[in-house]
Amino acid sequence: MAYDEGYATLMRETLGDEPGLSEKKMFGGLCFLKDGNMICGVHQGGGMARVGKAAEPAALRLEGITPLSFTGRKMGGMVDVSEDVLGDDGRRAEIVAMALEYARSLPPKA
Repeated sequence: MAYDEGYATLMRETLGDEPGLSEKKMFGGLCFLKDGNMICGVHQGGGMARVGKAAEPAALRLEGITPLSFTGRKMGGMVDVSEDVLGDDGRRAEIVAMALEYARSLPPKA
């Protein structure tokens, strides 16, 4: 897989012992899920977070956060997380908290 294992470790530490966490290789990287719903992930050159459409404008105001567009088409409710953000404990915690809040609002997947 084309992702930095060091960033994956940082994401694991940031997510802590949240109940219902799992990991899944997808999008050419590693995603973290809560009860089957994507929270965030790491990929080559950075990461991503699923903050939901309502929180997306607030997330995009954070330095180092941009719209997510793997295929050239913007993915609503998802943001790209720069390596600078992944490497900064405070900023990483802020975007992961936004993503966790959204994932907690969703019903568990079977």
